[in-house]
Amino acid sequence: MIRLTEVSKYFGEKRALGPISFEISPGGAVGFLGLNGAGKTTLLRILTTDLRSSTGEVEIGGINVVTSPHEVRKRVGYLPETPPLYRDMTVGEYLKFVGRIKGLSPDSVSDRVREVEEYTQLTDVHWEFTRNLSHGYRQRVGIAQAMIHQPELLILDEPTKGLDPVQVLELRALIIRLKEEHTILVSSHVLSEISQTCDRVFVLNAGELIASGTEEEISANLAGTYRIMLGVRITADTQAAGLTHFVRRLPDITSVELIQHDDPLLTLSIQSTTDCRAHLNRSLVKAGHDVVRLELDSNDLESLFVELLGHKVN
Repeated sequence: MIRLTEVSKYFGEKRALGPISFEISPGGAVGFLGLNGAGKTTLLRILTTDLRSSTGEVEIGGINVVTSPHEVRKRVGYLPETPPLYRDMTVGEYLKFVGRIKGLSPDSVSDRVREVEEYTQLTDVHWEFTRNLSHGYRQRVGIAQAMIHQPELLILDEPTKGLDPVQVLELRALIIRLKEEHTILVSSHVLSEISQTCDRVFVLNAGELIASGTEEEISANLAGTYRIMLGVRITADTQAAGLTHFVRRLPDITSVELIQHDDPLLTLSIQSTTDCRAHLNRSLVKAGHDVVRLELDSNDLESLFVELLGHKVN
């Protein structure tokens, strides 16, 4: 879906971004996490063809953003930090206007406006002027305009900024729904929003990409090992010492610690040099154990973020 190769951006002599390189496959949600000034918005503006990179190449869906910007825009929907609303238009008029600009036919645009209003819960404010909307509704209209032409890629820059807690929960649920049909990029410095809506994380600091992957992968890379939580149902044949010894002998396992031994569950914390869950599960089931929990354990995103910035700064 997205490929960046040695991309950088300078404003005069000041480097705002890069050089960075990465690829993002279609589907799901990816979060760009960083402090203010980390380069998040600069990166998103390059991806949306709003800003041209100083060096490197960017492709979206195999299309170069410099040589074919109009083709890229057909495939991308963009919600900037401040939604681009016309205050003297009603919600319906505005969405119809945006739909026509983005290539929808006169016959189809009204139906599509109705669809996106239902999807983003804007039906009740169809006839309201955008200037009279609350901040939460303006964000919804911003998302509706970004998705009206059914793009493959949706880019949302700080979508929950300025929202109250209830609005944040509503918008978070909307983003989770959207990622079932689109590839989503979300930029934020709010750790909980990235953690609860995104499948992968890209961490930016001072214009550099300093980490990427799932929270578990980033945690494992920082620690140098994977921590796996294993839960086995206790049976007449299950002995804590025997199970611990069995697991410790498996490949790539460096340590095993008994965490809980209460009926009906026996829980172990396992350190491994690889993500060996598949092999671990097969071995345990083959040996006759009932595996009821097998998951990677990681630090929370806030701890990872602080540790990453500490590694970078120090």
